Parts: sequence; C-alpha cells; structure tokens
Amino acid sequence: MIIVTGGAGFIGSYLVGELSDKGIGPIVVCDRLRDGGKWKNIAKHNVADIINPDNLMEWLESNGQNVDCIFHLGAISTTTETDADFIWRNNVQFTQNLWDWCARNQARLIYASSAATYGDGKLGFEDDQNLEAINKLQPLNPYGWSKKVSDQRAIQMATAGYAPRQWAGLKFFNVYGPNEYHKGGQESVAVQLFNKIKQDGEAVLFKSHHPDYEDGGQMRDFVWVGDVVNVMLWLYENHQTSGIFNCGSGKARSFKDLALAVFKAMDLEPKISYRDTPEHIRKHYQYFTEANMQKLRAEGYDHNGTSLEDGVSEYVRKYLATEDWYR
Repeated sequence: MIIVTGGAGFIGSYLVGELSDKGIGPIVVCDRLRDGGKWKNIAKHNVADIINPDNLMEWLESNGQNVDCIFHLGAISTTTETDADFIWRNNVQFTQNLWDWCARNQARLIYASSAATYGDGKLGFEDDQNLEAINKLQPLNPYGWSKKVSDQRAIQMATAGYAPRQWAGLKFFNVYGPNEYHKGGQESVAVQLFNKIKQDGEAVLFKSHHPDYEDGGQMRDFVWVGDVVNVMLWLYENHQTSGIFNCGSGKARSFKDLALAVFKAMDLEPKISYRDTPEHIRKHYQYFTEANMQKLRAEGYDHNGTSLEDGVSEYVRKYLATEDWYR
C-alpha cells in the first residue's frame, strides 16, 4: 500500500495518476478536498481511500501494517503565508510524526523539501547533505524555513540511526504542469502567462533591476511536473537510495524564454511588455536559480529531463488550450 499526502494537490495528484496508470498500489490519498476543484485532480484515477490529514496518524496505527511507502507531499506551500505557528504544525511537526511512524514500522518515506531552503541563492544550490552546510542556509520566508528544519532533522536522525527503511527529501524547484489550477495566486508562471496572453494578447514580465540581467532575463530552473514525478518513481524502485536531493531540470532559463515558449505553443506572435518589480519584493528578488543534479545522477538516476519548450508545449496544447485541464 502507498500513501500520498497532498495527493489531491498539484504534484501529488500527478504522482497518483502515474502510480494508478502503472498498476502500483493500492493508493491512499491523504488530503483536504474542501469545496474547490481538487477532487477533479484524482477523479480519473484508481484511489482506494481518502483520509483527512487530521486523521492520518490514527488511521496508520489501525491500518498501517500494509503500508510500504509514504510520499509526503502535503504542506502549507504558500510562500506568502506569515503564520509561522500554523506552518510549524503542518510542515514540521506533521513531517516529524510521519518520520517517527515510518522509522518504527520500517516503512519508506519520500518527502517534499524545497529550493526555498536556499534563500536568495548566494550560497549556491548544492544539495549538500552535510549538516553544517544546511545550517548555513538562510530561507527568505517561513515556508522555506520549515523545509530547512525538516531537512536538518532528517540528517540528524538518520545519522543517529533512527530512520525509515528508505528516506529521501526532494528539493523541488519551479515546477509547472497540469493539476495546479486550485492554487490561485500560487500557480506557476507558465499558466499565469497563458491566461494573460489569452486575455490581453500580451505577456507582462518584470523589468530587471540588476546590471547583469536584461528585462525578462531573470532566470529560474523551470521543471516539468512529469520529471519530478519520474524522480519519485525512480526512488520508489531503488530502495537503496536515501538522502536529500535537488529536483529540478538542472538548466536555468529566463522568464522571457518561458513567455516565448507559451506564445509558440499558442501559435501566436510574441508580444511582451515589462513593468517594474514591486518595491516590497525587489530587495530579496532572486535573479538566478538552478538545480545541481549531479548528486542524484551519481546515485544512478539517468533519465533525460523535458526541455522547457517541450514541457510548455504539452502543457498548453494538451491541457490549457482544451476543455480538460486535469491529468
């Protein structure tokens, strides 16, 4: 049995779909569906049960004897959330509870960390498992801080010999793709650009306030959701691999590149304008992120990632430009 927390969310539901298509399971989704459209993210897939996160630990004590692996993707992922107590309970304590249960029951735990742990990127983007290196990272918001704490704890406990049978923390970079439509303002820039272009016929990007970057030249590691799910499935198949790993494309691309890819996928001529980066985010604005993927590749992961152009083309033509946005 496999549990996917956040299984009706963006990355979680895509993983549920891949597991379902491959006949791997049974699959139990842990999530809050509420009144929105998240249920549509899993409507096409074979799900054995849906558990509210508030009830998961109790459910595990009664039904967990057949659980082999927990993919823990559920979290308060809003980078603008300021209630640090709320984030601590949901992101740190809940992850600790799952770690404890998996360690006691020798199940496996693959959890979502984040590139937000790297802060402004001045210390680089190396997925160094050395605790001293992790301690030096300076996240810019409570969300990134909560993921850093979970990584710190994972290293400390694994070093002390208290760990799940297999464990991995994945530092997701800028993931885009279907099933993110419930996220509102936290949707990827890819879908935001699509909606803007569809409505107004043009894309609007931030001007650069850094002499080394042109307007729209700010760079991110944009990674197709199918690629990050492939990493999780590879880890599932390779029980011997544990640790903290970057999970991105390994290739930084500009926001202008992204906009041009969206225009091309929509069969439109590019029309891009620029506006000032808002003052309140300008001081800590990141101009470059790029996942170093060498550590995971050294473990044997050899899948080629999806190019930005191919990923955006699939996203736009198969999902955004159709009546069925759900994988």
